[in-house]
Amino acid sequence: MHGLPKTSAEWGDHHFKELADFAPVLIWRSGTDKLCDWFNKPWLDFVGRSMEQELGNGWAEGVHKDDFDRCLEIYTASFDARESFSMVYRLRRHDGEYRYILDNGAPFYRGDQFAGYFGSCIDVTDQRAAEAQLREVQKLDAIGKLTGGIAHDFNNLLQIVSGNLQLLKKNIEGNALAEKRLTNAMTGVLRGTRLASQLLAFGRRQPLAPRVINLGRLIRGMDDMLRQTLGEAIEIETVIGGGLWSTLVDPVQVETALLNLAINARDAMRGRGKLTIEAGNASLDDTYAARHIDVMPGQYVMLAVSDTGAGIPPDILEKVFEPFFTTKPTGEGTGLGLSMVHGFVKQSGGHIKLYSELGSGTTVRIYLPRSRQPEDVLVEVEMSPAKGGTERILVVEDDDEVRATTVDMLEDLGYSVLKAKNADNALAVIESGVSIDVLFTDVVMPGKLQSTELARRAQQRLPNIAVLYTSGYTDNAMRHGNLLEAESEILSKPYSREELARKLRHVLRKPA
Repeated sequence: MHGLPKTSAEWGDHHFKELADFAPVLIWRSGTDKLCDWFNKPWLDFVGRSMEQELGNGWAEGVHKDDFDRCLEIYTASFDARESFSMVYRLRRHDGEYRYILDNGAPFYRGDQFAGYFGSCIDVTDQRAAEAQLREVQKLDAIGKLTGGIAHDFNNLLQIVSGNLQLLKKNIEGNALAEKRLTNAMTGVLRGTRLASQLLAFGRRQPLAPRVINLGRLIRGMDDMLRQTLGEAIEIETVIGGGLWSTLVDPVQVETALLNLAINARDAMRGRGKLTIEAGNASLDDTYAARHIDVMPGQYVMLAVSDTGAGIPPDILEKVFEPFFTTKPTGEGTGLGLSMVHGFVKQSGGHIKLYSELGSGTTVRIYLPRSRQPEDVLVEVEMSPAKGGTERILVVEDDDEVRATTVDMLEDLGYSVLKAKNADNALAVIESGVSIDVLFTDVVMPGKLQSTELARRAQQRLPNIAVLYTSGYTDNAMRHGNLLEAESEILSKPYSREELARKLRHVLRKPA
């Protein structure tokens, strides 16, 4: 900006204006009366007005009314003090859209005589949108880490409660009142487990069981359940595109996400309206990815849920994916539905976009990465009764109460148990030469030695030892965080006596 006045003084207004018309920025000039007396051609093309129209008060008419007073105050104060300024405001483009403009202004002189101001402007709308997206992604990631950490600790607490309740069950058989109270307590544990699962979903740390599926078949299979859930006053239309690609995703989580979106749509329509569910192929190109910083360009399978409800106000749109945010009255919603969907989609490598217009309804589009693998065939697995054993198990757990509860559960199943509070102590037990059949260790513990290194050294010393990991996080979180390898066996907390028993028999049957 400080070079422009010098150019103008040396070459004269005529030559400067000719050059400015070829500049890649919008340029304006004002005289000593503070009024604009010239605009370059890119400016006039941007606003779609002639020089005469723009000089007649065009700038004042083009600036957004909410920005005008602030801009005028900055300009006037800078002008009076002969100081440079920089400000951002919205300016109406020739097509009627307001764009964010970064305007840098500075005084210029002819000789030593003050002659007015020059301004150089660029359109920063896309840059501001990208920065806003980045802030939103960072905010949701930070909240996700927080909720995931809370869920991890909560699962450890639930493991202590549920484990002791299960052990207590044998001691109160025949006492009807005690059994009733135990049942109520276990119901509370299950509710806590579901809450922790919802928090892990938002934090992208929930357990997933992805399979290659066809979304069209899954949606059609949910038709009856959706109609029963939404009621007869909701018209449901399903549109499945031809030649639909497959996607690698957890079908249970897709069903949960679709059900959450459908229930939200029903509530937005106050129980009466039209719900449209679509599935089709989609390609998100480099241009789209440039506008959405969390998107990888490529081929996706798109699932869209649209309603004819009241729509979502613009000031609320940016908050809808935050956990516990809800517009429903107290007691009618947890605010976890959309946050769970968001977390699941992101954990699956996908993208979610919400469009809404007041009075016209809302559309939520989910993009799941295309899979070129053949569709998986689901095989029913018969669940055998839980059985214990007599093998020796080394339990490695830094939480004293969790460790004590786990030891009691294992001894109740008939196993011989050794225990250690961290990996370093466990390695000392292993190197003592005692026979151990299973290393059952928490993944994340304090100390220099990590659980994976402990397992590696244990298998070097005892080639036939089986390894089973456990964590308040989930197996997917451990694998995606590169803490565990794909073939590692893990039992997520809180686990039941039956789950522990089955998992132990499974790892003991596997070849070392």
